[in-house]
Amino acid sequence: MKNISTNEVKDAVLIGAGIVSATLGALLKEFNPDIKMTILEVRSSGAEESSSAWNNAGTGHAGLCELNYTPFIPGQEVNLKKAIFTNAQFEVSRSFWSHLVQNGAFQTPRDFINPVPHCSFVQGEANVAFLKERYEKLRQHPGFAKMSFSDDTQQIKDWAPLVANGRPAGEKMALTRVEGGTDVSFGALTKKLLNHLDVQQNIDVGYCERVEDIKRVHDVWEVKSKNIITGAESLIRTRFVFIGAGGAALLLLQKSGIPEGRCIGGFPVSGQWLRCDNPEIVEQHHAKVYGLSTEGLPTVVAPHLDTRIIDGKKSILFGPYAGFTTKFLKKGSYFDTLSSVRLDNIEPMVSVGIHNLDFIRYLINQSTQTMEKRMAALHRFYPLAREGDWKRQIAGQRVQIIKRDQYGRSILQMGTEVISSSDKSLAALLGASPGASVSVSVMLKLIENCFPEQVKGAWADKIKKIFPAREEALQKDAALYNKVHDLATSVLQLS
Repeated sequence: MKNISTNEVKDAVLIGAGIVSATLGALLKEFNPDIKMTILEVRSSGAEESSSAWNNAGTGHAGLCELNYTPFIPGQEVNLKKAIFTNAQFEVSRSFWSHLVQNGAFQTPRDFINPVPHCSFVQGEANVAFLKERYEKLRQHPGFAKMSFSDDTQQIKDWAPLVANGRPAGEKMALTRVEGGTDVSFGALTKKLLNHLDVQQNIDVGYCERVEDIKRVHDVWEVKSKNIITGAESLIRTRFVFIGAGGAALLLLQKSGIPEGRCIGGFPVSGQWLRCDNPEIVEQHHAKVYGLSTEGLPTVVAPHLDTRIIDGKKSILFGPYAGFTTKFLKKGSYFDTLSSVRLDNIEPMVSVGIHNLDFIRYLINQSTQTMEKRMAALHRFYPLAREGDWKRQIAGQRVQIIKRDQYGRSILQMGTEVISSSDKSLAALLGASPGASVSVSVMLKLIENCFPEQVKGAWADKIKKIFPAREEALQKDAALYNKVHDLATSVLQLS
Protein backbone atom coordinates (compact mmCIF):
# COMPACT_ATOMS: atom_id res chain seq x y z
CA MET A 1 0.00 0.00 0.00
CA LYS A 2 1.29 3.45 -0.92
CA ASN A 3 1.46 6.29 1.58
CA ILE A 4 -1.79 8.21 1.15
CA SER A 5 -0.69 11.29 3.15
CA THR A 6 0.12 14.25 0.92
CA ASN A 7 0.12 18.02 0.92
CA GLU A 8 -0.79 18.36 -2.75
CA VAL A 9 -4.35 18.81 -3.94
CA LYS A 10 -5.63 15.65 -5.60
CA ASP A 11 -7.81 15.67 -8.68
CA ALA A 12 -10.12 13.04 -7.18
CA VAL A 13 -10.70 10.99 -4.03
CA LEU A 14 -12.89 7.90 -4.38
CA ILE A 15 -14.33 6.41 -1.18
CA GLY A 16 -14.95 2.69 -1.30
CA ALA A 17 -13.10 0.01 -3.27
CA GLY A 18 -16.00 -1.87 -4.80
CA ILE A 19 -16.91 -2.32 -8.45
CA VAL A 20 -18.35 1.18 -8.89
CA SER A 21 -15.39 3.15 -7.48
CA ALA A 22 -12.93 0.86 -9.26
CA THR A 23 -14.80 1.43 -12.52
CA LEU A 24 -14.88 5.20 -12.06
CA GLY A 25 -11.18 5.24 -11.22
CA ALA A 26 -10.29 3.20 -14.29
CA LEU A 27 -12.40 5.43 -16.56
CA LEU A 28 -10.88 8.64 -15.20
CA LYS A 29 -7.38 7.22 -15.62
CA GLU A 30 -8.12 6.26 -19.23
CA PHE A 31 -9.48 9.72 -20.05
CA ASN A 32 -6.79 11.62 -18.12
CA PRO A 33 -3.52 9.64 -17.77
CA ASP A 34 -2.01 12.41 -15.61
CA ILE A 35 -4.81 12.38 -13.02
CA LYS A 36 -3.79 12.41 -9.33
CA MET A 37 -6.23 10.18 -7.48
CA THR A 38 -6.65 8.36 -4.17
CA ILE A 39 -9.00 5.47 -3.38
CA LEU A 40 -9.86 4.86 0.29
CA GLU A 41 -11.31 1.57 1.58
CA VAL A 42 -12.11 0.60 5.17
CA ARG A 43 -11.66 -3.12 4.56
CA SER A 44 -8.27 -4.81 4.14
CA SER A 45 -8.78 -5.33 0.40
CA GLY A 46 -11.17 -4.38 -2.37
CA ALA A 47 -14.49 -6.03 -3.24
CA GLU A 48 -15.18 -7.24 0.29
CA GLU A 49 -18.76 -6.07 0.54
CA SER A 50 -21.49 -6.11 -2.15
CA SER A 51 -18.96 -6.62 -4.97
CA SER A 52 -17.68 -9.88 -3.49
CA ALA A 53 -18.61 -12.78 -5.76
CA TRP A 54 -20.61 -14.61 -3.08
CA ASN A 55 -22.45 -11.45 -2.04
CA ASN A 56 -24.38 -11.05 -5.31
CA ALA A 57 -25.96 -13.19 -8.02
CA GLY A 58 -23.18 -12.55 -10.53
CA THR A 59 -25.72 -12.10 -13.30
CA GLY A 60 -24.43 -9.94 -16.10
CA HIS A 61 -27.73 -8.05 -15.95
CA ALA A 62 -28.69 -7.49 -19.58
CA GLY A 63 -32.47 -7.70 -19.29
CA LEU A 64 -32.44 -11.13 -20.90
CA CYS A 65 -34.03 -13.10 -18.06
CA GLU A 66 -35.09 -10.69 -15.31
CA LEU A 67 -38.88 -10.73 -15.46
CA ASN A 68 -39.18 -7.80 -13.05
CA TYR A 69 -37.64 -5.63 -15.81
CA THR A 70 -40.75 -6.35 -17.92
CA PRO A 71 -43.52 -6.31 -15.29
CA PHE A 72 -46.63 -8.37 -15.92
CA ILE A 73 -49.78 -6.36 -15.25
CA PRO A 74 -52.96 -8.21 -16.33
CA GLY A 75 -54.82 -6.33 -19.05
CA GLN A 76 -51.81 -4.21 -20.01
CA GLU A 77 -49.11 -4.63 -22.64
CA VAL A 78 -45.69 -5.82 -21.52
CA ASN A 79 -43.45 -2.81 -20.89
CA LEU A 80 -40.02 -3.47 -22.46
CA LYS A 81 -38.35 -0.14 -21.74
CA LYS A 82 -36.21 -1.12 -18.76
CA ALA A 83 -35.08 -4.44 -20.25
CA ILE A 84 -33.97 -2.84 -23.52
CA PHE A 85 -32.18 0.04 -21.78
CA THR A 86 -30.43 -2.27 -19.31
CA ASN A 87 -29.30 -4.44 -22.21
CA ALA A 88 -27.71 -1.42 -23.89
CA GLN A 89 -26.06 -0.39 -20.61
CA PHE A 90 -24.50 -3.83 -20.22
CA GLU A 91 -23.09 -3.59 -23.76
CA VAL A 92 -21.38 -0.36 -22.70
CA SER A 93 -19.81 -2.24 -19.78
CA ARG A 94 -18.62 -5.00 -22.10
CA SER A 95 -17.08 -2.41 -24.42
CA PHE A 96 -14.94 -1.01 -21.60
CA TRP A 97 -13.86 -4.42 -20.34
CA SER A 98 -12.94 -5.34 -23.91
CA HIS A 99 -10.86 -2.17 -24.23
CA LEU A 100 -8.92 -3.05 -21.09
CA VAL A 101 -8.26 -6.57 -22.36
CA GLN A 102 -7.13 -5.31 -25.77
CA ASN A 103 -4.75 -2.82 -24.18
CA GLY A 104 -3.15 -5.35 -21.84
CA ALA A 105 -4.61 -4.03 -18.60
CA PHE A 106 -6.44 -7.34 -18.13
CA GLN A 107 -5.22 -10.81 -18.87
CA THR A 108 -7.46 -13.88 -19.14
CA PRO A 109 -10.98 -12.36 -19.16
CA ARG A 110 -12.40 -15.76 -18.22
CA ASP A 111 -11.13 -14.99 -14.70
CA PHE A 112 -14.13 -12.72 -14.28
CA ILE A 113 -16.66 -13.38 -17.07
CA ASN A 114 -17.96 -16.66 -18.51
CA PRO A 115 -20.74 -17.65 -20.92
CA VAL A 116 -23.83 -18.91 -19.10
CA PRO A 117 -27.28 -18.99 -20.78
CA HIS A 118 -29.95 -16.71 -19.30
CA CYS A 119 -33.44 -18.19 -18.96
CA SER A 120 -36.88 -17.08 -17.75
CA PHE A 121 -39.24 -19.72 -16.37
CA VAL A 122 -42.98 -19.46 -15.65
CA GLN A 123 -45.87 -21.76 -14.74
CA GLY A 124 -49.60 -21.45 -15.34
CA GLU A 125 -51.58 -20.52 -18.43
CA ALA A 126 -51.66 -16.76 -17.83
CA ASN A 127 -47.93 -16.57 -17.09
CA VAL A 128 -47.09 -18.68 -20.16
CA ALA A 129 -49.07 -16.22 -22.28
CA PHE A 130 -47.18 -13.33 -20.68
CA LEU A 131 -43.80 -14.94 -21.38
CA LYS A 132 -44.76 -15.63 -24.99
CA GLU A 133 -45.80 -12.00 -25.49
CA ARG A 134 -42.57 -10.81 -23.85
CA TYR A 135 -40.56 -13.07 -26.15
CA GLU A 136 -42.35 -12.00 -29.33
CA LYS A 137 -41.83 -8.32 -28.57
CA LEU A 138 -38.28 -8.47 -27.21
CA ARG A 139 -36.82 -10.44 -30.08
CA GLN A 140 -37.60 -7.55 -32.42
CA HIS A 141 -34.75 -5.67 -30.71
CA PRO A 142 -31.11 -6.50 -31.56
CA GLY A 143 -30.10 -7.41 -28.01
CA PHE A 144 -32.78 -10.09 -27.85
CA ALA A 145 -32.88 -11.35 -31.45
CA LYS A 146 -31.34 -14.72 -30.52
CA MET A 147 -33.81 -15.46 -27.71
CA SER A 148 -35.58 -18.84 -27.91
CA PHE A 149 -38.98 -19.77 -26.46
CA SER A 150 -40.55 -23.12 -25.68
CA ASP A 151 -43.59 -24.44 -23.86
CA ASP A 152 -42.64 -28.00 -24.76
CA THR A 153 -41.91 -30.04 -21.64
CA GLN A 154 -39.09 -32.07 -23.18
CA GLN A 155 -37.36 -29.00 -24.59
CA ILE A 156 -37.55 -27.27 -21.22
CA LYS A 157 -36.06 -30.38 -19.58
CA ASP A 158 -33.18 -30.26 -22.05
CA TRP A 159 -32.52 -26.58 -21.31
CA ALA A 160 -33.10 -26.61 -17.53
CA PRO A 161 -33.47 -30.17 -16.19
CA LEU A 162 -33.32 -29.25 -12.50
CA VAL A 163 -36.21 -26.82 -12.90
CA ALA A 164 -38.38 -29.02 -15.15
CA ASN A 165 -37.95 -32.55 -13.82
CA GLY A 166 -40.26 -33.88 -11.11
CA ARG A 167 -43.27 -31.75 -12.01
CA PRO A 168 -46.84 -33.09 -12.42
CA ALA A 169 -47.70 -34.39 -15.87
CA GLY A 170 -49.46 -31.80 -17.98
CA GLU A 171 -48.35 -28.80 -15.92
CA LYS A 172 -48.37 -25.63 -18.02
CA MET A 173 -44.92 -24.07 -18.15
CA ALA A 174 -42.68 -22.15 -20.53
CA LEU A 175 -39.10 -20.99 -20.73
CA THR A 176 -37.11 -18.48 -22.75
CA ARG A 177 -33.38 -18.94 -23.26
CA VAL A 178 -30.53 -16.74 -24.50
CA GLU A 179 -27.33 -18.62 -25.18
CA GLY A 180 -25.23 -15.45 -24.97
CA GLY A 181 -25.84 -14.66 -21.29
CA THR A 182 -22.95 -14.36 -18.85
CA ASP A 183 -21.89 -15.04 -15.30
CA VAL A 184 -19.67 -12.30 -13.89
CA SER A 185 -17.47 -12.49 -10.82
CA PHE A 186 -17.64 -8.85 -9.87
CA GLY A 187 -15.20 -9.53 -7.05
CA ALA A 188 -12.54 -10.75 -9.49
CA LEU A 189 -13.31 -7.90 -11.90
CA THR A 190 -13.02 -5.31 -9.12
CA LYS A 191 -9.67 -6.68 -7.98
CA LYS A 192 -8.38 -6.59 -11.57
CA LEU A 193 -9.41 -2.95 -11.89
CA LEU A 194 -7.84 -2.03 -8.54
CA ASN A 195 -4.59 -3.87 -9.33
CA HIS A 196 -4.44 -2.10 -12.67
CA LEU A 197 -4.87 1.26 -10.94
CA ASP A 198 -2.53 0.61 -8.02
CA VAL A 199 0.54 0.22 -10.23
CA GLN A 200 -0.17 3.45 -12.13
CA GLN A 201 1.71 6.66 -11.45
CA ASN A 202 -0.10 9.22 -9.25
CA ILE A 203 -2.71 6.65 -8.09
CA ASP A 204 -2.86 5.68 -4.40
CA VAL A 205 -5.06 2.87 -3.06
CA GLY A 206 -5.32 2.92 0.72
CA TYR A 207 -6.88 -0.01 2.59
CA CYS A 208 -8.01 -0.14 6.24
CA GLU A 209 -8.79 3.58 5.93
CA ARG A 210 -12.01 4.69 7.60
CA VAL A 211 -13.25 8.08 6.36
CA GLU A 212 -14.09 10.17 9.42
CA ASP A 213 -15.16 13.43 7.81
CA ILE A 214 -15.73 15.17 4.46
CA LYS A 215 -15.68 18.95 4.61
CA ARG A 216 -15.75 21.71 2.03
CA VAL A 217 -12.97 24.27 2.69
CA HIS A 218 -12.91 27.15 0.21
CA ASP A 219 -12.58 25.61 -3.27
CA VAL A 220 -11.50 22.07 -2.25
CA TRP A 221 -12.78 19.16 -0.19
CA GLU A 222 -10.89 17.92 2.86
CA VAL A 223 -11.27 14.18 3.42
CA LYS A 224 -10.14 12.96 6.83
CA SER A 225 -9.43 9.25 7.31
CA LYS A 226 -8.03 7.04 10.04
CA ASN A 227 -6.21 3.76 9.61
CA ILE A 228 -8.13 1.18 11.64
CA ILE A 229 -4.97 -0.84 12.34
CA THR A 230 -2.30 1.78 13.09
CA GLY A 231 -4.55 4.65 14.17
CA ALA A 232 -2.68 7.00 11.84
CA GLU A 233 -4.78 9.94 10.63
CA SER A 234 -4.63 11.41 7.15
CA LEU A 235 -6.02 14.56 5.57
CA ILE A 236 -6.39 14.65 1.81
CA ARG A 237 -7.37 17.77 -0.11
CA THR A 238 -9.11 17.20 -3.40
CA ARG A 239 -11.10 18.95 -6.12
CA PHE A 240 -13.56 16.07 -6.52
CA VAL A 241 -15.01 13.41 -4.20
CA PHE A 242 -16.94 10.30 -5.15
CA ILE A 243 -18.71 8.29 -2.45
CA GLY A 244 -19.08 4.72 -3.67
CA ALA A 245 -19.10 2.98 -0.33
CA GLY A 246 -22.11 0.71 -0.82
CA GLY A 247 -24.53 0.84 2.08
CA ALA A 248 -22.26 3.26 3.97
CA ALA A 249 -22.57 5.85 1.20
CA LEU A 250 -25.59 7.48 2.86
CA LEU A 251 -23.73 8.11 6.14
CA LEU A 252 -20.78 9.60 4.25
CA LEU A 253 -23.04 11.73 2.07
CA GLN A 254 -24.57 13.15 5.24
CA LYS A 255 -21.07 14.02 6.53
CA SER A 256 -20.46 16.13 3.43
CA GLY A 257 -23.34 18.44 4.36
CA ILE A 258 -24.44 19.12 0.78
CA PRO A 259 -28.10 20.22 0.54
CA GLU A 260 -28.78 17.53 -2.08
CA GLY A 261 -28.21 14.88 0.60
CA ARG A 262 -30.99 16.15 2.84
CA CYS A 263 -34.31 14.32 3.37
CA ILE A 264 -32.83 11.01 2.18
CA GLY A 265 -33.04 7.94 4.39
CA GLY A 266 -31.85 4.37 4.12
CA PHE A 267 -33.74 1.07 4.35
CA PRO A 268 -31.32 -1.84 4.91
CA VAL A 269 -32.07 -5.21 3.31
CA SER A 270 -29.84 -8.21 3.82
CA GLY A 271 -29.77 -11.32 1.70
CA GLN A 272 -29.16 -15.06 1.85
CA TRP A 273 -28.71 -17.89 -0.66
CA LEU A 274 -28.83 -21.62 -0.70
CA ARG A 275 -25.58 -22.88 -2.22
CA CYS A 276 -24.84 -26.25 -3.82
CA ASP A 277 -21.29 -27.45 -4.56
CA ASN A 278 -22.14 -31.10 -5.24
CA PRO A 279 -20.58 -31.81 -8.69
CA GLU A 280 -23.30 -34.37 -9.48
CA ILE A 281 -25.95 -31.63 -9.21
CA VAL A 282 -23.87 -28.71 -10.46
CA GLU A 283 -23.06 -30.40 -13.77
CA GLN A 284 -26.76 -30.88 -14.53
CA HIS A 285 -27.41 -27.15 -14.51
CA HIS A 286 -25.68 -24.61 -16.74
CA ALA A 287 -27.90 -21.54 -16.77
CA LYS A 288 -29.30 -18.65 -14.80
CA VAL A 289 -33.03 -19.31 -14.54
CA TYR A 290 -35.21 -16.46 -13.26
CA GLY A 291 -38.83 -16.85 -12.20
CA LEU A 292 -41.67 -14.56 -11.17
CA SER A 293 -41.95 -13.10 -7.71
CA THR A 294 -44.52 -14.73 -5.46
CA GLU A 295 -47.74 -12.74 -5.48
CA GLY A 296 -47.73 -9.99 -2.91
CA LEU A 297 -43.95 -9.83 -2.57
CA PRO A 298 -41.68 -7.18 -4.10
CA THR A 299 -40.12 -8.05 -7.45
CA VAL A 300 -36.60 -7.76 -6.00
CA VAL A 301 -37.10 -11.16 -4.35
CA ALA A 302 -38.00 -13.04 -7.54
CA PRO A 303 -36.49 -16.55 -7.31
CA HIS A 304 -33.58 -17.61 -9.51
CA LEU A 305 -31.35 -20.68 -9.81
CA ASP A 306 -27.92 -19.52 -10.89
CA THR A 307 -24.82 -21.21 -12.20
CA ARG A 308 -21.85 -19.42 -10.63
CA ILE A 309 -18.24 -19.69 -11.75
CA ILE A 310 -15.98 -18.31 -9.04
CA ASP A 311 -12.22 -18.82 -9.01
CA GLY A 312 -12.67 -21.35 -11.81
CA LYS A 313 -15.10 -23.56 -9.86
CA LYS A 314 -18.80 -24.03 -10.62
CA SER A 315 -21.52 -23.86 -7.99
CA ILE A 316 -25.27 -23.22 -7.95
CA LEU A 317 -27.00 -20.51 -5.94
CA PHE A 318 -30.72 -20.31 -5.28
CA GLY A 319 -32.48 -17.33 -3.84
CA PRO A 320 -32.57 -14.65 -2.90
CA TYR A 321 -33.88 -15.12 0.60
CA ALA A 322 -34.23 -11.69 2.12
CA GLY A 323 -33.29 -10.71 5.65
CA PHE A 324 -33.44 -7.77 7.98
CA THR A 325 -30.72 -6.10 9.98
CA THR A 326 -30.05 -2.51 10.94
CA LYS A 327 -26.51 -2.68 9.51
CA PHE A 328 -25.65 -0.70 6.37
CA LEU A 329 -22.70 -2.99 5.54
CA LYS A 330 -22.18 -6.70 6.03
CA LYS A 331 -19.35 -5.80 8.41
CA GLY A 332 -21.10 -2.68 9.61
CA SER A 333 -22.65 -1.64 12.93
CA TYR A 334 -26.13 -2.44 14.22
CA PHE A 335 -26.38 1.30 14.97
CA ASP A 336 -25.99 2.30 11.30
CA THR A 337 -29.69 2.90 10.68
CA LEU A 338 -30.08 4.90 13.90
CA SER A 339 -26.94 6.91 13.06
CA SER A 340 -28.47 7.90 9.71
CA VAL A 341 -31.56 9.50 11.26
CA ARG A 342 -31.62 13.30 10.94
CA LEU A 343 -34.30 15.91 11.53
CA ASP A 344 -34.68 16.28 7.76
CA ASN A 345 -35.18 12.57 7.00
CA ILE A 346 -37.00 11.25 10.06
CA GLU A 347 -40.46 11.91 8.58
CA PRO A 348 -39.78 10.08 5.28
CA MET A 349 -38.23 7.14 7.15
CA VAL A 350 -41.14 6.83 9.58
CA SER A 351 -43.69 7.21 6.78
CA VAL A 352 -42.04 4.52 4.65
CA GLY A 353 -41.78 2.24 7.66
CA ILE A 354 -45.48 2.57 8.40
CA HIS A 355 -46.50 1.95 4.79
CA ASN A 356 -44.17 -1.04 4.41
CA LEU A 357 -44.97 -2.97 7.58
CA ASP A 358 -45.85 -6.09 5.57
CA PHE A 359 -42.47 -5.91 3.81
CA ILE A 360 -40.67 -5.48 7.13
CA ARG A 361 -42.52 -8.49 8.58
CA TYR A 362 -41.57 -10.46 5.48
CA LEU A 363 -37.89 -9.55 5.92
CA ILE A 364 -37.92 -10.53 9.59
CA ASN A 365 -39.66 -13.83 8.80
CA GLN A 366 -37.10 -14.55 6.11
CA SER A 367 -34.28 -13.88 8.58
CA THR A 368 -35.62 -16.39 11.09
CA GLN A 369 -37.03 -19.11 8.84
CA THR A 370 -35.85 -22.69 9.21
CA MET A 371 -33.92 -24.70 6.63
CA GLU A 372 -37.11 -26.68 6.07
CA LYS A 373 -38.93 -23.53 4.94
CA ARG A 374 -36.01 -22.47 2.75
CA MET A 375 -36.07 -25.88 1.10
CA ALA A 376 -39.83 -25.55 0.53
CA ALA A 377 -39.16 -22.40 -1.51
CA LEU A 378 -36.42 -24.21 -3.44
CA HIS A 379 -38.72 -27.18 -4.15
CA ARG A 380 -41.20 -24.87 -5.86
CA PHE A 381 -38.42 -24.00 -8.30
CA TYR A 382 -36.37 -27.24 -8.26
CA PRO A 383 -38.78 -30.04 -7.26
CA LEU A 384 -36.21 -32.82 -6.72
CA ALA A 385 -33.76 -30.85 -4.57
CA ARG A 386 -32.26 -32.71 -1.59
CA GLU A 387 -31.54 -30.80 1.60
CA GLY A 388 -28.15 -32.46 2.07
CA ASP A 389 -26.85 -30.90 -1.14
CA TRP A 390 -27.45 -27.33 0.03
CA LYS A 391 -26.06 -24.97 2.64
CA ARG A 392 -26.88 -21.40 3.59
CA GLN A 393 -24.71 -18.62 2.15
CA ILE A 394 -24.99 -15.09 3.58
CA ALA A 395 -25.16 -12.49 0.80
CA GLY A 396 -24.27 -8.81 0.77
CA GLN A 397 -26.05 -5.96 2.47
CA ARG A 398 -28.12 -3.45 0.48
CA VAL A 399 -29.49 -0.08 1.54
CA GLN A 400 -32.50 1.06 -0.46
CA ILE A 401 -33.20 4.76 -0.75
CA ILE A 402 -36.01 6.48 1.15
CA LYS A 403 -36.88 9.83 -0.41
CA ARG A 404 -39.74 12.07 -1.45
CA ASP A 405 -41.07 11.79 -4.98
CA GLN A 406 -42.09 14.68 -7.23
CA TYR A 407 -45.42 14.88 -5.41
CA GLY A 408 -43.81 15.11 -1.97
CA ARG A 409 -44.73 11.55 -1.00
CA SER A 410 -42.21 9.44 0.90
CA ILE A 411 -41.24 6.37 -1.14
CA LEU A 412 -38.97 3.36 -0.88
CA GLN A 413 -36.88 3.29 -4.06
CA MET A 414 -35.51 -0.09 -5.17
CA GLY A 415 -33.03 1.05 -7.82
CA THR A 416 -29.82 3.10 -7.84
CA GLU A 417 -29.38 6.85 -7.92
CA VAL A 418 -26.44 9.24 -8.19
CA ILE A 419 -26.64 12.31 -5.94
CA SER A 420 -24.33 15.21 -6.81
CA SER A 421 -23.64 18.65 -5.36
CA SER A 422 -24.74 21.74 -7.26
CA ASP A 423 -21.15 22.57 -8.26
CA LYS A 424 -20.55 18.93 -9.35
CA SER A 425 -17.51 18.60 -7.06
CA LEU A 426 -19.01 15.72 -5.04
CA ALA A 427 -21.16 12.76 -6.06
CA ALA A 428 -22.47 9.66 -4.31
CA LEU A 429 -24.04 6.44 -5.53
CA LEU A 430 -26.96 5.20 -3.45
CA GLY A 431 -29.13 2.11 -3.83
CA ALA A 432 -28.61 -1.38 -5.24
CA SER A 433 -29.17 -3.68 -8.25
CA PRO A 434 -28.33 -3.70 -11.14
CA GLY A 435 -25.46 -1.35 -10.24
CA ALA A 436 -22.53 -3.71 -10.83
CA SER A 437 -23.53 -4.82 -14.33
CA VAL A 438 -24.23 -1.30 -15.55
CA SER A 439 -21.51 0.43 -13.51
CA VAL A 440 -19.63 1.62 -16.62
CA SER A 441 -22.74 3.24 -18.05
CA VAL A 442 -23.65 4.86 -14.73
CA MET A 443 -20.11 6.17 -14.15
CA LEU A 444 -19.89 7.53 -17.70
CA LYS A 445 -23.05 9.51 -17.05
CA LEU A 446 -21.56 10.74 -13.76
CA ILE A 447 -18.39 11.86 -15.56
CA GLU A 448 -20.44 13.68 -18.19
CA ASN A 449 -22.35 15.44 -15.42
CA CYS A 450 -19.38 16.33 -13.18
CA PHE A 451 -16.69 16.96 -15.82
CA PRO A 452 -18.67 18.48 -18.74
CA GLU A 453 -15.87 20.67 -20.13
CA GLN A 454 -13.34 17.83 -20.27
CA VAL A 455 -15.89 15.42 -21.78
CA LYS A 456 -16.63 17.87 -24.61
CA GLY A 457 -12.99 18.86 -24.96
CA ALA A 458 -9.79 17.01 -24.09
CA TRP A 459 -11.46 13.67 -23.33
CA ALA A 460 -13.87 13.54 -26.26
CA ASP A 461 -11.72 11.54 -28.68
CA LYS A 462 -10.72 8.97 -26.06
CA ILE A 463 -14.32 8.43 -25.02
CA LYS A 464 -15.40 7.93 -28.61
CA LYS A 465 -12.54 5.50 -29.26
CA ILE A 466 -13.32 3.33 -26.22
CA PHE A 467 -17.10 3.56 -26.69
CA PRO A 468 -18.00 3.46 -30.40
CA ALA A 469 -21.69 3.33 -29.43
CA ARG A 470 -23.62 4.49 -26.40
CA GLU A 471 -26.99 3.47 -24.97
CA GLU A 472 -29.29 5.48 -27.24
CA ALA A 473 -27.68 4.24 -30.47
CA LEU A 474 -27.43 0.66 -29.23
CA GLN A 475 -31.18 0.55 -28.61
CA LYS A 476 -32.04 1.68 -32.15
CA ASP A 477 -29.29 0.62 -34.60
CA ALA A 478 -29.22 -3.16 -35.07
CA ALA A 479 -26.12 -3.17 -37.30
CA LEU A 480 -24.16 -1.03 -34.86
CA TYR A 481 -25.36 -3.11 -31.91
CA ASN A 482 -24.25 -6.34 -33.57
CA LYS A 483 -20.86 -4.89 -34.44
CA VAL A 484 -20.19 -3.75 -30.86
CA HIS A 485 -21.62 -6.93 -29.36
CA ASP A 486 -19.67 -9.29 -31.62
CA LEU A 487 -16.37 -7.52 -30.98
CA ALA A 488 -16.82 -7.67 -27.20
CA THR A 489 -17.89 -11.32 -27.40
CA SER A 490 -14.69 -12.17 -29.28
CA VAL A 491 -12.30 -10.13 -27.09
CA LEU A 492 -13.84 -11.42 -23.85
CA GLN A 493 -13.65 -15.02 -25.15
CA LEU A 494 -17.39 -15.58 -24.87
CA SER A 495 -17.99 -17.10 -28.29
